[in-house]
Amino acid sequence: MFTGIIEETGVITSLILASENAKLIVAAPRLFTTLKIGDSVAINGVCLTIVNLRLRSNIEFDISSETLKKSTLRDLRIGDKVNLERALTLATRLNGHLVTGHVDGVGEVREKIAQGKGFELHISLPSDLLPYLVSKGSIAIDGISLTIADLRDGLLIAAVIPHTAAATTLNEIKVGDRVNLEVDILSKYIERHLMREFAPPPPAMSQDPMIKLGFLPMGWMDN
Repeated sequence: MFTGIIEETGVITSLILASENAKLIVAAPRLFTTLKIGDSVAINGVCLTIVNLRLRSNIEFDISSETLKKSTLRDLRIGDKVNLERALTLATRLNGHLVTGHVDGVGEVREKIAQGKGFELHISLPSDLLPYLVSKGSIAIDGISLTIADLRDGLLIAAVIPHTAAATTLNEIKVGDRVNLEVDILSKYIERHLMREFAPPPPAMSQDPMIKLGFLPMGWMDN
């Protein structure tokens, strides 16, 4: 689990794409000494496991084919910056919101509008994610915990303050860029609960299947 509060922007030093998977290496000098093999780190909102720690603060990850399909990691190039966050502990302050690191879908930046020293992002997203979003609710965009300012014409609108822009990759984001999206997990649990609460009752089982399965004897109602 993560919080969506970015700890460092690392730099891609290697990305080797194969037909079924990939190997990613990220330079992260600030976090490097705090990490060990097997730790979980969110890379642009995608939870990955450290498989090797190399020289010059380079961290190595393996990426599965499923992760490549569901996220923007395939779009990365050497020299790109990425948002990094270590997995939270039970003693960590939850300054953002609960983020699992499991991407729900990929959005596209349609507009980036200056607002004072910050800016607004207008992002298109898969229609099946819209029911999980509410104005002033939380969403993770490339692993960054942001508040939804508005939902308008099928677009997600998020306001980015100067501090968040400077501490993450959002300062460099451009119209047309794809971003990883993860909805608030609490909305998924609420949906699941409501589906169970208001689901129609199962149809009553007739006696014939019970007899065929041997749970009731033939002619048991005649006695």
